[in-house]
Amino acid sequence: MMKKRILLAVSMLLALCLFGSCAYLPLAGLTDMLPGQQSSSAVVGENSVVISREEYEQYKQFDTLLELMALVDMSFYEEVETQDMLDGAAMGLLSGLGDPYTFYYTPEDYAALWEDDEGEYAGVGLQISGNYVTGLCTISRVFDNGPAREAGVLKGDILYKVEDMYVNATNLQDAVDIMRGTPGTDVQVTFLRGTEELTFTLTRAQITVNRIESAMLEDGIGYIFLYEFAGDCATRFEEAVTELVAQGAKGIIIDLRDNPGGWVNDAESIGDIFLDRGTLCYLEYKDGNREYYRTKDGKQDVKLVILVNENSASSSEILTGALKDRADATVVGVKSYGKGIVQAVVPVGSSGAGMQMTIAQYYTPNGNAVHKIGITPDIIIELPAGDNGMYEFGDLTDPQLAGALEAMREKLAK
Repeated sequence: MMKKRILLAVSMLLALCLFGSCAYLPLAGLTDMLPGQQSSSAVVGENSVVISREEYEQYKQFDTLLELMALVDMSFYEEVETQDMLDGAAMGLLSGLGDPYTFYYTPEDYAALWEDDEGEYAGVGLQISGNYVTGLCTISRVFDNGPAREAGVLKGDILYKVEDMYVNATNLQDAVDIMRGTPGTDVQVTFLRGTEELTFTLTRAQITVNRIESAMLEDGIGYIFLYEFAGDCATRFEEAVTELVAQGAKGIIIDLRDNPGGWVNDAESIGDIFLDRGTLCYLEYKDGNREYYRTKDGKQDVKLVILVNENSASSSEILTGALKDRADATVVGVKSYGKGIVQAVVPVGSSGAGMQMTIAQYYTPNGNAVHKIGITPDIIIELPAGDNGMYEFGDLTDPQLAGALEAMREKLAK
């Protein structure tokens, strides 16, 4: 069965997992609109093909590309792979849109995308956030029991070099591909920590990604950290809520800091836990048509506080906006990223390739835009200067988490 989904995530890659800065959701019918899926009026003879004038004019646009390929084939100093050139042409075509969230997947990359969503891979155990403005690639999470954690890599370190390749946001996926590999093999990775340059030889291992952590912080207050909207996160989130409520939780703090987003369907499923029937968000397409994501009746009756920061994006902002508009959730932290557009991920051609393309903008239930605006918290708590947020799960010396806990105490006291 062909997968057609819509992703909402910000340029965050599980070092060793790909999620490009987008919001993804199922988009039935998109492939029906692609030229390769349309019927043709061509008449095929033994040695010729007759096409319509309209199709001829369309193909004439590619004369320059064909000429380039012919010149390369004739004069390039070594043999070339035609498919590599075609893949590069497809990448270049989409890059001409000037949208960092629209790009082409080679068959290998497209297969890896779905493999990564399963949450297991062989690598070094890092989650990395690539910033297209600064070019910096920041470690946003170091997985427990992974090679990077054991070597001493910390959240907030900057990925500087992998083997001999210097890393920035534009080649981050190449760096990720290098760090992946066969368990038991080594890869040399260099990080920046302040002004210090640190190089580690990391031995690749099988990594299992845990997408949520949960705990009771004190009587009546539960805490769930949701790292990304992918894999089985919605199921695990609902299990965590059920367990916390069974332990007596009257309020739940949902931590979405550094969550780059992911599948819109997961945001819909998680929002449905806390909302009765109504709108989670709506998408607005190029032609002005709207598509609504809705929740059903049957909510958990708990108070909510949501933690966000400048890296909370896409599906994180969809969930935050919905719970703020409709569940009286108090938002704590700093203004979110402002990624209010969604991307479709679909297969193209017959070789197993695919593409990701921005197709719509989304709005909160109350009609608030998020793109390039973000969500401003009800209670703003910035980290002190020099504090890069490297706190262990549930550490109440974290000033933002401590502030969220105080906000919840006040909600429960009313």
